[in-house]
Amino acid sequence: MDGEPEARPSGSVRDRIRGLTPSLSPAGRRIAEAVMRDPARVVELTVTDLAVESGTSLASVVRFCQELELRGFGDLKLRLAAETARSPAAEPGGSGPRGILQEVLHSSAQALHAAATAVDADVFARVAGLVARSPHVFVIGVGTSAPLAQDCAYRLRSVGVLAEAAADVHVQHVGAAFLRPGATCVAVSHTGQTRETLAAADAAKAAGADTVAVTSFHRSPLTELCGHALVAGSVETRHQIEARASRLVHAAVLDALHSAVVQLRAGSPAAADLAARIVAEHRI
Repeated sequence: MDGEPEARPSGSVRDRIRGLTPSLSPAGRRIAEAVMRDPARVVELTVTDLAVESGTSLASVVRFCQELELRGFGDLKLRLAAETARSPAAEPGGSGPRGILQEVLHSSAQALHAAATAVDADVFARVAGLVARSPHVFVIGVGTSAPLAQDCAYRLRSVGVLAEAAADVHVQHVGAAFLRPGATCVAVSHTGQTRETLAAADAAKAAGADTVAVTSFHRSPLTELCGHALVAGSVETRHQIEARASRLVHAAVLDALHSAVVQLRAGSPAAADLAARIVAEHRI
């Protein structure tokens, strides 16, 4: 309606840049790299400065801002200024094991802090309700996402949800194809581009199951495929060969999903007590 304030994208603009970067044009990626390299400095630049620094054009910078759902370059600068002003000072660098420990722990804490605003709360609430009502939850993930899928299924199982996570990719694909309407397939993938995960998620969708992606990027084959997407991740630090902080964030999102399901399901407390008694039998 006229007179109402225009809606602005939620969460950190830097998180949104990181999430959109893989799907941007080559020019857009160069602009994103320039912004992420030194966000505080970009606040002092003109639109022409940023175009020259990134080797692009004024039109490319404008399109980049539009991709971020911002009102223009001035809006981008305002949001970067606000974020860099309130960001805690970076941990002092250092070489050797002590420096690496501090850097990795700091980046992990930053990733979890950013996830609090990056994850769409409305989508999360819908997914929690979906999982809580589902007669069968099938969790898939390969490589470094496989342990997260296994843990998610176990936690849901321990509160009375019929959940499973097959370890073998062929079993995942076949199991997904045999899901029934009303079942839910949760696909965990950092990049959203893993061939085996996409194949299983596609099979689940074709079978009539609801599909949920837990991933790090807003635009990917997986988010395009799935009906719901919980997007949260992290920029890798120089000490991380793979996105370790992203896996930590995904684990936290899945833990939050478990807690939300417990709250939504009436029988969860009794099921959790039973699971706790069974686990206790295995302790000395």
